[in-house]
Formats: sequence, C-alpha cells, structure tokens
Amino acid sequence: MIQAACPPVTLRDGTASYRTYAKGGKDDPTKVVYQASLADTTRQCVQSADTLTVTVVAQGRVVAGPAGGPGKITMPIRVAATDGEKTLYSELTQYPVEVPPGSTNTQFVFTRANVTLPAGAGADAKIFVGFDEGPQKAKQ
Repeated sequence: MIQAACPPVTLRDGTASYRTYAKGGKDDPTKVVYQASLADTTRQCVQSADTLTVTVVAQGRVVAGPAGGPGKITMPIRVAATDGEKTLYSELTQYPVEVPPGSTNTQFVFTRANVTLPAGAGADAKIFVGFDEGPQKAKQ
C-alpha cells in the first residue's frame, strides 16, 4: 500500500472574486455586468508509485450586476500547485456558466480533474484555486 498526504486546497488572497464590466466602465459599480465568487473547496487524491493525481473542486456563485442579466459568462479560473517556491502545476481554464432566463444569479461547481504532482509532493505541497485575469501559463 502506498501512503501519501493529500495537499490542502485554498483560495489565494485576492482571487476569490471576479467582475466583468460594460465597455468603458472599469471600476464603475453601475457598469458591473457579472460578479462571481468562489467559496468552499475540496479535493480527492489518488497516489500511484510515481504521481499524486488530485481532483480539485470549488463551489461558486455568479450574480448579474446592474449592466447584466441572464446569459453566459466565461470566467478565468486557475488551479496551481506549489511546493515552497517551486510551481508543480499551473493551468488556467476558461470556465463557462449560464445564468438562466428569469434569474439574476446561479451557483456552480468547478472541477479540475487530473492535477498531476510528483509522488511525495503531498506533505509540503499546497494547491490553490482562484480567478486569474493574468496571462496564461503553460501546463507544467
């Protein structure tokens, strides 16, 4: 039997919320199209001889702002794993969510399967999930 630690999943400071604005309305609360937030996180780990494969899950909510309404929103959600200063994994997903007709909000569950880390990384590794408006990094 192979024993391994399953690294915790946390929201990195400043990445738990995401807003989109109408054109020319950056930082104007009356021009918010959608506001999204991530809350609870969890994970499941499967250890093999040379890898630790993690499924990362985060619960979220989307609310239409004064300039928004029902429809599709695509949100940039990044999953990253670190071991000290070393990045073990980083992937940005453009995650679609639909606010249903007749509603101004909805909940969603984001799942990223197959986050693969080297065996033995679990004890000191940390996994982060959050919104990321920066440039995409290549999978590692």
